[in-house]
Amino acid sequence: MKITMIGTGYVGLVSGVCFSDFGHDVVCVDKDPRKIEMLNDGKVPIYEPGLDQLMAKNVEAGRLSFTTDLPSAVAGADAIFIAVGTPTRRGDGHADLTFVMAAAEDVARALTGYAVIVTKSTVPVGTNRKVKHTVAKANPDAEFDVASNPEFLREGAAIDDFMRPDRVVVGVQTERAAEVMAEVYRPLFLRDFPIITTDLESAEMIKYAANAFLATKITFINEIAALCERVGADVKEVSKGMGLDGRIGNKFLHAGPGYGGSCFPKDTSALARIGQEHAVPQSIVETVIRVNDGVKTRMIEKLRDLCDGSFNGKTIAVLGVTFKPNTDDMRDAPSLTIVPALVGGGAKVRVVDPQGEREGRTLLPGVQWNDDPYKAAQNADLVVILTEWNEFRALDLKRLAKKMATPRMADLRNIYSARDARRAGFEAYDAVGRGGLEPDSSKLAAE
Repeated sequence: MKITMIGTGYVGLVSGVCFSDFGHDVVCVDKDPRKIEMLNDGKVPIYEPGLDQLMAKNVEAGRLSFTTDLPSAVAGADAIFIAVGTPTRRGDGHADLTFVMAAAEDVARALTGYAVIVTKSTVPVGTNRKVKHTVAKANPDAEFDVASNPEFLREGAAIDDFMRPDRVVVGVQTERAAEVMAEVYRPLFLRDFPIITTDLESAEMIKYAANAFLATKITFINEIAALCERVGADVKEVSKGMGLDGRIGNKFLHAGPGYGGSCFPKDTSALARIGQEHAVPQSIVETVIRVNDGVKTRMIEKLRDLCDGSFNGKTIAVLGVTFKPNTDDMRDAPSLTIVPALVGGGAKVRVVDPQGEREGRTLLPGVQWNDDPYKAAQNADLVVILTEWNEFRALDLKRLAKKMATPRMADLRNIYSARDARRAGFEAYDAVGRGGLEPDSSKLAAE
């Protein structure tokens, strides 16, 4: 089949590359000539493990290409995927559909025969019907169907998620569109991966409902973590005990500094707005959003306590600023709230992140970037683990403590333990929802 992928952002590029590996002929389109030039040079503009090798393999096989010429890419395509951004619209929390509708109009004018126009972007319920109307208005003679095919890719594990999905969701209106989409995903169908074919609205809602539920699990365990700190319980043990219940499961029950990334913040906000517009308030989701914002504030206060009440004049090493490991994505990362609070409070902040510097240099002004955690910790008053990169899971804590002016750690991902910290020579250690070592403020005062 010939597939056109409009948008070479995270979802579009990963999906296009993986479709080509299925054996389809794929053309990826983007309006940004610099990005297309980069891709044609064999360079990947995002960080996703394994994507560069898979892309090179399929380009060499002649199944994958990149262009800014949308009409030529659309001509003769069997399925045209729209995978452009749907950021949160300023002021009302809605998903901004400007790029989706612009792409739909461009596709309409370029159609040369029957095709299925597939929305891959995360969009509010009813959007695919709007896409259908937009295409028909722009080109009344166009022969097409629309389909909804939401993505469920985890950054850092996107290729595996695409090739071995929990499920594929396809929303269609006609049998002809269903047949095209079945052919698109035929390699997965033959390997018995679940493919759910449903109506447009249900497909659109599945994506929002899934992300909102996962965000709720994260926020729930973060609230439990705050309670654990007050009553002396260990949230890791609580999470383990909960997760062994088959009705609950252990995924997304890891306490931390709050959720972020490209999906959960904007999707929960959009779902809450959809509920308000239809007079069916999504009270749980609205609370999740509010509590998640509060979690980040609570982390700042935790760090302030470890600095004896003030960041002013302190040197703080922050390990990790992307919203999760194995990605360079900084969108709505907790670091974007926490690090500016440190800088604004008068701290000298050194940052180490394996992939975050390219985005972070613009988003986190006033920090010093380092490529080595031990160098960043030299004469520091506090080390903060903010993203659980593998590089930070096996630190030599003794070496780290000896480098510091005052060996104190805020482990906001619960990688280590108070016992680990004590043995390594840390005088203070705090995690999320677990016991820690209380700082001895007299030592810092004496210095």
